[in-house]
Amino acid sequence: MTRAERELVHLLADVRRCRVCRDAPCGRRLPHEPRPVLRPSATARLCICSQAPGARVHASGIPFSDPSGDRLRGWLELTCEEFYDTTRIAIVPMGFCFPGHAADGGDLPPRPECAPLWHERIFATMPRLELILLVGGYAQRWHLREAGGTTTETVGRWRELLREARSPRRVVLPHPSWRNNRWLADNAWFTRDMLPELRREVRRLL
Repeated sequence: MTRAERELVHLLADVRRCRVCRDAPCGRRLPHEPRPVLRPSATARLCICSQAPGARVHASGIPFSDPSGDRLRGWLELTCEEFYDTTRIAIVPMGFCFPGHAADGGDLPPRPECAPLWHERIFATMPRLELILLVGGYAQRWHLREAGGTTTETVGRWRELLREARSPRRVVLPHPSWRNNRWLADNAWFTRDMLPELRREVRRLL
């Protein structure tokens, strides 16, 4: 086991024990028992950074074990075996625990405690990353340090971001929720132009 792998094992144990959003929250207390769901990796070259677990993922403890996960795997043309192979793909959401439901029936935003507490430390233990897929606006703002831009504008920069010289590169994806069906229908270039090139790059990294 490498030094990075040992550090990650200890850090992940600390994350699993974290109860800050319940015991010392930034604002509203988490309404249920925390259950952090993430899969960092010291060997992965690809990381998926999403929003936060939903209710189904909270129940299963498996990231993207829901219809959004099915769509994301379809976008990337990954089997479940490939997607959940932590030696090759890391999954680190902005919030590690299901944040609860909003009044409109959707999910609340990711817990504000997670990223400042854990993200810098977790990504420091993943030295082989070459590409981070930023799923949704919360991941985009944290990793790109950008405050604005519509979904169309930020996802539309995929060529520029995918070809950047820095490592890891960061590419923005819309959230694979059914709530984005209209956006997908209105932006055919995402499926026609972006996904084929992104799939080739994902396959290369695997």
